[in-house]
Amino acid sequence: MKMVPTLLVFLTCVVSTNVFADECVVLLHGLGRSAASMEKLAGVLELQGYHIANISYPSRKMSIESLANIAVRDGLAQCNKAKATQVNFVTHSLGGILVRQFYSHHSASAVNRVVMLGPPNQGSEIVDKLGLLPGYELITGKAGTQLGTDINSVPKQLGPVNFELGIIAGTQSINPIMSSMLPNHDDGKVSVAATKVKGMSDFVALPTIHSHMMKNDAVIKEVVSFLSEGRFTLSH
Repeated sequence: MKMVPTLLVFLTCVVSTNVFADECVVLLHGLGRSAASMEKLAGVLELQGYHIANISYPSRKMSIESLANIAVRDGLAQCNKAKATQVNFVTHSLGGILVRQFYSHHSASAVNRVVMLGPPNQGSEIVDKLGLLPGYELITGKAGTQLGTDINSVPKQLGPVNFELGIIAGTQSINPIMSSMLPNHDDGKVSVAATKVKGMSDFVALPTIHSHMMKNDAVIKEVVSFLSEGRFTLSH
């Protein structure tokens, strides 16, 4: 695992590495990414003592339904191989929708906690505006076209979450064109309001952009907090 900054190493020292020896964290990246995008986060959580299953999946080659079965099952299999007794998830963007999709059809009794980073839980208006343009599906794949805000989109078809969930939204954008398509505060891809979902346990918004939030030190600190305590440090 790559070295992580001193600040992040310090964060991992707060909790004994033995505490989470029986817990596994499945990491699911976002659309068009790979497990490499979650490596910094994986390094911190591994130093905390968690077993790590950092999953890569072909996000632009299949539907959300198919991706959920592949990615989540792969993560669970790796956790089972590690003989973990509790399973957690940390997801970025689309990864969060895959977890919701999977557990809308399966029992979540074995799931301990889930943290979603910038999830389009209510869809994204960007997909509404660009999804029908020629070539859009070639860029995002089938899954990218399923993330709109209309009632037939996958996020809108999923009900309240049935697991303990903390959501981190970003409030900064470096893409004014994308942001102009979104209401109120956003991270350049998803509005803050659209990250929320019925049944969530905690929520915090941080000054970070969508594409790099999983590498943001403040975000990682909050992930560590929610996984261990079930709450964010900045939401109370």
